[in-house]
Amino acid sequence: MLTAWVEQLLGYASGALDTIRDNEHYPALMAWARTQGAEHCGGSLDMAQALAPIIWNQTPLVRRQFDCEPLAEPRPDEPCWCDSGRAFRDCCRRVALPSAVPTHLMWMLSLREWRGETLKAALESRKAPAQALLEAGIVSAESGNNGRAQQILESLFAGERDWQVLAEQIEPAFEILIDLYQERGFLRKRAALIERVIASGPDFLRAAAYERLCLMHLDSGDLASAREAFQSAQRTLPDSPSLAYIEAMVLLHEGNVGKARQRAAFWWRRLARQHQADPDQLDFIAELADDPESTLAEQVINSEEALAGPLTALQALLHTQQRPPRLVLSRSPEGALLYEPSRREASLYAGWIEACEIEIDEDAALGFLGDPWVTAPQWLQGLCANPEWLDAPKVMQALTLALASRFGSLPWMVDTFFTPLAERYGAWLTQLEDAGGTFSWHDADNATLLRTGLALVIGMERGAGPQARALAQRLLALDAEDSLGLRELVIDQLLREGNDDQALAVSEAGPEGADMLGVQMGRVLALYRLARHDDARAVLGEVCAANPYIVRVLCEDRPRPARLSVDMPEPGTRAEAWQYRQLMRDQWAASDGALEWLSRQPCARAGEGRRSQ
Repeated sequence: MLTAWVEQLLGYASGALDTIRDNEHYPALMAWARTQGAEHCGGSLDMAQALAPIIWNQTPLVRRQFDCEPLAEPRPDEPCWCDSGRAFRDCCRRVALPSAVPTHLMWMLSLREWRGETLKAALESRKAPAQALLEAGIVSAESGNNGRAQQILESLFAGERDWQVLAEQIEPAFEILIDLYQERGFLRKRAALIERVIASGPDFLRAAAYERLCLMHLDSGDLASAREAFQSAQRTLPDSPSLAYIEAMVLLHEGNVGKARQRAAFWWRRLARQHQADPDQLDFIAELADDPESTLAEQVINSEEALAGPLTALQALLHTQQRPPRLVLSRSPEGALLYEPSRREASLYAGWIEACEIEIDEDAALGFLGDPWVTAPQWLQGLCANPEWLDAPKVMQALTLALASRFGSLPWMVDTFFTPLAERYGAWLTQLEDAGGTFSWHDADNATLLRTGLALVIGMERGAGPQARALAQRLLALDAEDSLGLRELVIDQLLREGNDDQALAVSEAGPEGADMLGVQMGRVLALYRLARHDDARAVLGEVCAANPYIVRVLCEDRPRPARLSVDMPEPGTRAEAWQYRQLMRDQWAASDGALEWLSRQPCARAGEGRRSQ
């Protein structure tokens, strides 16, 4: 009953608004209510006439600089304000509406309708109710009008609004606006809003900003900054239920599954004692305490209704697939291994590409010529209906790249998708190893298999580091040229495991070049840990000559961050140094005296002088 009323009310209000915008005077609205309004009210003329004055009273008028022009409600014995000629008590007053008309309804609908300068002027007037701004922003975002949604929601944060008073609107608006900035690439605006909220927002909003900052650092791999942001959120709002979820993610990124269980159990006990605790939140935290990885993976899979079913089906498919058929390999006159798709494999890939529609970017190490997740429902359904597609390496390549692009930064998704894919891929890798010989990226269609391996390494790196390193080392053994840039990842993993001798050997086995910052700095750290300080100093001199920012960015406690959007910064830039800091500063900090030693080196002082000029 109430749902039908809401639909009627929205239809009536939208029709009334069209009439008001054509003629912003009350008589025109009443004429519409009598001739067309009843169509939206189940044929009830009385209800159509009773609604019209209520709708009019809350409609902002452009001719009045977005003020309303409300009518005074008549006394019972006065003529009704619908101009029926009857007394108010005998007319509109006796009409019982199924529920009250929200006081912000017409502002919300107007914000959805206005364009350009009119919308800008309406927002700048600061007359729109906060709830109208929030709802109009949500509706615009859900309908794909992201620019309009951003413009509307930004007005909630403009001027001197009291965020504490607007608690019900400002926190969801903040979350949606941060997502819009991320999606649309407005990363400076995103950072500025977070900084502003942290600097001057009320505690509930500051905690939300710290939590967002934590998730951003997790996404970029800066675990030290992520933990710092989490601790700030915890100090700001210590009883926030979302902290249980955030802390579990931080601990899983740090590879501490057992501690994630313990802390989730702690949060459950703490929040269960609070009478206002939400039962659904408590159930979720209890599931985190039982199995944090599976719980978070299930949440990710079910986060989008359109993808939940297909992703669940894919998960089941990958965990039941058999070993793939053997590859057909040949050799070049020089003896190098060559892979080229068979006719069957080409046919299977044709079926995939008809469903996916998005091709791999063959000129890049990773990437597509478009976004494969736009067509995800159809290719996921197609793959589950045709599991034999996975016999084709090009289909495996596309699937693995797509999954890595969406889930590669989430360690709890490893067992869901990447582990079964890696087991399947391992059969082909073993065949290549058994055949012997070089396997170059540039020969035949070898890049398909190597690119698939790289995507698997990326997908497993955060949740299964040792397995990712083992796979990367196998790929390095096949492709000595390191076309995939895996040497740096292997060195990082070996350093984290304390295998300094092996890390040094891997760093020295690859091509020379100080422009390979991660490899060279890994060599410096390994040499330092092995107490070969003179050798470490010599390599560091080469690194500083190529990137004068590296030592200062690495050693400072709180350096100015580079933009988080830069995935592959140019060699020698501050962004490159910042990216290395995000990935590896925790290992330098954990190495006794390493940062202090680094800050004392002559090249560090030379770089500092160069920057001060």
